Amino acid sequence: MSTGFNTRAIHAGQEPDPATGAVVVPVHLTSTYKQDGVGGLRGGYEYSRSGNPTRTALQEALAALEEGTTGLAFASGLAAEDTLLRTVCAPGDHVVLPGDAYGGTFRLVSRAHSRWGLEHTPVDLNDLDALRVAIRPTTRVIWCETPTNPLLNIADIAALAEVAHEAGALLVVDNTFASPYLQRPLTLGADVVVHSTTKYLGGHSDVVGGGLVTADAGLGEQLAWSQNAMGAVAGPMDAWLVLRGIKTLGVRMDRHGANAARIAEFLLGHPAVGAVLYPGLPDHPGHDIAAKQMSGFGGMLSFRLAGGEEAALQVCERARLFTLAESLGGVESLIEHPGRMTHASAAGSPLEVPADLVRLSVGIEDVEDLLADLEQALA
Repeated sequence: MSTGFNTRAIHAGQEPDPATGAVVVPVHLTSTYKQDGVGGLRGGYEYSRSGNPTRTALQEALAALEEGTTGLAFASGLAAEDTLLRTVCAPGDHVVLPGDAYGGTFRLVSRAHSRWGLEHTPVDLNDLDALRVAIRPTTRVIWCETPTNPLLNIADIAALAEVAHEAGALLVVDNTFASPYLQRPLTLGADVVVHSTTKYLGGHSDVVGGGLVTADAGLGEQLAWSQNAMGAVAGPMDAWLVLRGIKTLGVRMDRHGANAARIAEFLLGHPAVGAVLYPGLPDHPGHDIAAKQMSGFGGMLSFRLAGGEEAALQVCERARLFTLAESLGGVESLIEHPGRMTHASAAGSPLEVPADLVRLSVGIEDVEDLLADLEQALA
């Protein structure tokens, strides 16, 4: 039976427990499983690195939400990225990165994987001609974030998929900022979706995790083999927390987006603000593409201070309801200075972010209280 997104979020992978009828998936806190004779496995479970029923439930939910064939859950978003790249690439291969990739992704590729022999080129993914020039015979992956972190740029997923597939490369889309509620890249031609499940999928700032979802079952099998062989899997309690968060993803994202839209309009008219980066604004350069491939514009926005870096730092320090912290996607609002916090590893590189930039993860508090906090922080 075909079901809507919110129904899948509540039920996919989360059927009542057959043993007890419990409507909430149990947390299977076990490292190993009794075998009914040598090789006689119950449900295929033998060791929890290889498989755990709570993680299986999360993986089924991830695949259902992204409309893919295979979902895999990891200990962190970067563990998912590392497993993916080491599976589909070999030393000497090449990856195209966005010109404003997440700092952790850039660090992983440019520092950790470069020692392994993986080469990379940062490119503005809105310039398809520049992308085609950057592609090499050894290019295995075109990596996309949309919206990007922290500049909120938008890439055309369908157009990138066409270019990638012409070159025989995979299109990988980091869908963390949008979440599968607002955007499903596999339906637009992407091959793999990446998530930091720490963020909107978990939604409560109480878990660290990552996920991969593939369009192709064969690639999913390869990645599942690597997941077991490399071992950076989500623990059962972490998997359970993400499952808990997924159930309310839709209603939370509606509120995140509504609050962010109000705040973007407020910042746009404030004299201390030089620019507002939010794809929901009609004059955002990616607005039309975002409106085409997303069902909403999300809860993330950034803005630049007319007074420069010192003004940006002061706003971060004066905020009260907006907690000064890294990460994003929780029910509480967060504020940060990307240049000195989440994206410090990109300093001095082509991906360095502006020093006057402030990033907001807009929570689900009463928006009038959030607006008042920003008003006093900007005063």
